[in-house]
Amino acid sequence: MGSGSGAAGISVLAVTNIFPNPRSPSSGTFVERQVAGLRGAGITVEVLFVDRETEGMASYRRAGARVKAAVSGGRHDLVHSMYGGVLADVATRAAGIPSVVSFCGSDLMGAQRSGLVSRATAAYGVRASHRAARRASGVIVKSAGLGDALPGDVDRTKVSIIPNGVDFERFRPLPGQGCRSRLGWGEEEFHVVFHDRGDPDKRLELAGAACDELGRRAVPVSLHLMRNLVHDEVALWLNAADVLLLTSLHEGSPNTVKEALACDRAVVATDVGDVRERLHDIDGCWVAGADAVDLADKLATVHRRPRPRRVAGREAMAGLSLEAVAQRMLDFYAGILDA
Repeated sequence: MGSGSGAAGISVLAVTNIFPNPRSPSSGTFVERQVAGLRGAGITVEVLFVDRETEGMASYRRAGARVKAAVSGGRHDLVHSMYGGVLADVATRAAGIPSVVSFCGSDLMGAQRSGLVSRATAAYGVRASHRAARRASGVIVKSAGLGDALPGDVDRTKVSIIPNGVDFERFRPLPGQGCRSRLGWGEEEFHVVFHDRGDPDKRLELAGAACDELGRRAVPVSLHLMRNLVHDEVALWLNAADVLLLTSLHEGSPNTVKEALACDRAVVATDVGDVRERLHDIDGCWVAGADAVDLADKLATVHRRPRPRRVAGREAMAGLSLEAVAQRMLDFYAGILDA
């Protein structure tokens, strides 16, 4: 094992191009929390952040040398790329030690983009993910559907389904009325929140159409777009809301859904990623078709319930706490190193 003093002596280099920073405090918060969970489990983790947004593609050309320098001298046992795409391809090629890649969604499923260059870039990212998956010692996917998207020649014995965990201390039920008061939201409206990152695959236009349809049914609906919020603000918004709406074309294991459930908030979502599994048997949550009328029908069902409209989501999410997921990660790492 490496020289770190982590659990079972395991030391990990976590490579990522999405991580909270002063310019983008909401970027990659799920990676930050996963790292925190691993450290809480006693694993030594060094984060190598590749700032693709600021430095451009040149950051990837330098990333291989940075990975090699970081693992020199036997300082780490594993290199873990926290997302697929070009950076995972570079990191698994440069590692020289066992490597793991986590695939989260668009890195394997692709993304809707306008313009020839953008579409070509997205397609290249998927091909880079395929190369990384073949090369890696271990592969983590966030849902079974993502596992199905792996190339057929990837050894399935090295693949494990491990969704991201949820910080139960940060995401917990809070009084809805107090949260709405802090945000200046009225008590008469039906408040729908939608996590909007400007990604066409999230289908904001479909969410808007569903709320418009609900409005035509005389429901005083307000659609709130969560954009560039730090995690504490996300928890406030989720608790202020009556329902989280997700209309994505595809997902891995959407973190916002799990965070809403940890706050005991209702969820209406399209059937993507592991959403159906997460919402299974939770009274007050609904999986809907990808059309405005069906989404509006499900939102109307939530609206008919009296406030506080709480659901038993937190209980259902107990197995996906940061601590529980970190233990699964530790077992996965140990299995790779034992092999």
